[in-house]
Amino acid sequence: MQKVIILDFGSQYTQLIARRTREAGVYSEIHPCTIPTAELKALEPSAIILSGGPASVSQLDSPGVDADIFGWGLPVLGICYGMQLMTRELGGKIAPALDREYGRSELAFAGPSLLWPEGNGLSVWMSHGDHVLEVPPGFTVTARTGNIDVAAMADPDRKMYALQFHPEVAHTERGDEILRNFLFRVAGLASSWTMSSFVDSMLQALPARIGEDKVVCGLSGGIDSTVVAVLLNKAIGKNLHCIFVDNGLLRAGEGEEVVGYLREHFDLNLHYVKAQDRFLSRLKGLEDPEQKRKVIGYTFIEVFEEEARKIPGVKYLAQGTLYPDVIESVSFKGPSAVIKSHHNVGGLPEKMNLALVEPLRELFKDEVRKVAQELGLPDFIVWRHPFPGPGLAIRVIGEITEPRLEILRQADKIVQHELMASNWYYKVWQGFAVLLPLKTVGVMGDERTYEHVIALRIVDSIDAMTADWSRIPAEILARISNRIINEVKGVNRVVYDISSKPPSTIEWE
Repeated sequence: MQKVIILDFGSQYTQLIARRTREAGVYSEIHPCTIPTAELKALEPSAIILSGGPASVSQLDSPGVDADIFGWGLPVLGICYGMQLMTRELGGKIAPALDREYGRSELAFAGPSLLWPEGNGLSVWMSHGDHVLEVPPGFTVTARTGNIDVAAMADPDRKMYALQFHPEVAHTERGDEILRNFLFRVAGLASSWTMSSFVDSMLQALPARIGEDKVVCGLSGGIDSTVVAVLLNKAIGKNLHCIFVDNGLLRAGEGEEVVGYLREHFDLNLHYVKAQDRFLSRLKGLEDPEQKRKVIGYTFIEVFEEEARKIPGVKYLAQGTLYPDVIESVSFKGPSAVIKSHHNVGGLPEKMNLALVEPLRELFKDEVRKVAQELGLPDFIVWRHPFPGPGLAIRVIGEITEPRLEILRQADKIVQHELMASNWYYKVWQGFAVLLPLKTVGVMGDERTYEHVIALRIVDSIDAMTADWSRIPAEILARISNRIINEVKGVNRVVYDISSKPPSTIEWE
């Protein structure tokens, strides 16, 4: 299979390179720049892309790459730091820029290049402190900006190209065309990576690996675990055992809706476990979000393990691990800080001695949705808004009690209904209600009230890495507010969250 390998030097945009490559129909993988050369070669790449990064190639401890890769005869594209690294390794010269470029810049083409779309130049996104002073032997300058003489260079005979700007970001004009030109015009690859081909390959690979053994899968009702379950059900049938744990932190009617649909339409071997009392009793008195997440995670593992042990002959655990999770675990730079822990069943295999099955570990979120459509899942599951593993526990700010959960369920039900009714549900990435840990004064029926506040959080995003608040029409927000205040007992005020990610997160906890 043709494969583009992206070597990660710590850029915040590395995942975007992989996404743009896959959007062009070419399979790509991200690996840390520290990958051993023999291991990289064993991956049999069809082309290599060197990402950007925050370091300076002039630093003694700056990340590097084995220069041998430039002699493999493979097409190579260097982006930002990757360009500077190519320059250093291939005999050119690098210098600190007198005028550093961060943000938008005007690029003028200075020579022919297979990468360029039609025209004389582009508006591009820069982010660099060093620049190329002298190109390596065999390279020619193909673009300049007002501040630097070498904004792009090429050695077409060796199929080596480099850009000082970031074609992968949306801010770069026609950046997707530049990447496609590298993939198709330079590397000569075919656009053959589709979700249909992925499903076909999984339906062959999964039975071959699992055989007649049994698999257990934790089903949350979210898109990831649902796709894993349906895919495995098609592949191995009744040897798949799904466990749906109702932790008492679900949205109104969600457990019955998800379980009923999957049983009826896909004939899943589904175990429905009601464990609300156990979860809520352990959450009693807790207010810190990290404590709540950990208690929910530990309790889920406990309940899941108990149920899984009732199924004889289970040898595999299926999880909805996605490619961003894989990348995060091998990232060159890695996370600089833990923002919040995530609820998953990562501790189960070690405790239960099960082998992992992760059919979606090669996919991004938008690709999972396409797989769901290939599998025939309905829109209400395919486009269901993301729902956190800890559920409503991190949308009830402060202590978790059944009365507070019920207030939030009723408010959130109104939010979902009004977004659907106005056709905005499928236009936004995510919309939900949050119950705040405070009360405010109000007036209802000429009487003073002192009741709860609901915050609305509705955001636009592509992959949840960044997000902006949705510009929902005022009349829709007014309708949501009026209904919540009039229909949900205990609420007298509704506010709208207009913060972006970053600096805020999408969820409040």
